[in-house]
Amino acid sequence: MEIKKVTDPAFRSYGKVITGYDCEGILKVMEGTPIPKDVVYVPSEPELEAVEAVRKMERNLYGQIPIQAGYCNGHNRKMNAMEYHRNSEINVACTDLVLMLGRQQDIEEDGTYDTGLAELFLIPAGTVIEVYATTLHYAPCHVNPEGFRCVVILPKGTNTDMEPVEVIFAEDRMLFAKNKWLIGHKEGGLPENGFIGLKGVNLELQS
Repeated sequence: MEIKKVTDPAFRSYGKVITGYDCEGILKVMEGTPIPKDVVYVPSEPELEAVEAVRKMERNLYGQIPIQAGYCNGHNRKMNAMEYHRNSEINVACTDLVLMLGRQQDIEEDGTYDTGLAELFLIPAGTVIEVYATTLHYAPCHVNPEGFRCVVILPKGTNTDMEPVEVIFAEDRMLFAKNKWLIGHKEGGLPENGFIGLKGVNLELQS
């Protein structure tokens, strides 16, 4: 699988690189967060949310709506699932990492998505990116044996537990958590209530 640089023009379909923010405080906080053997996701970390750079991102990048700043850390080499939100996501790569990305427009009418359409991008440590609302994404893949650390900034409440919903529109089957639509792979270990719709190989980053 080809791994493109985040500066490659192909990335413009999925997001953009954000510059101008001093992320030293963010990186310092993240140094104290765990890197498990699998993957951990914490939607909201108060210490991160108190960092001035994050406060500025709330004011500017999110147009002054309430946000949460958390992290996704660990070891991962597989796609396993793809998710999307109704809004952009801001990521701060605290280590080198690879993202597997797709386009919501390529989801078929039955909710399935061909994993062969995904593209892989290397996000260097210290890089801030916006991942568009129309971009399919999931947990990063680690580049170094030590694992990965990634800050995840989203509107407040995203990815937290939700009340069950009545399926009115077909897409509702994918609603997995608040502001989180998820399409799983049959080999991805999704809970029983998850929607399995990824077709093809469960992509794996080779060593």
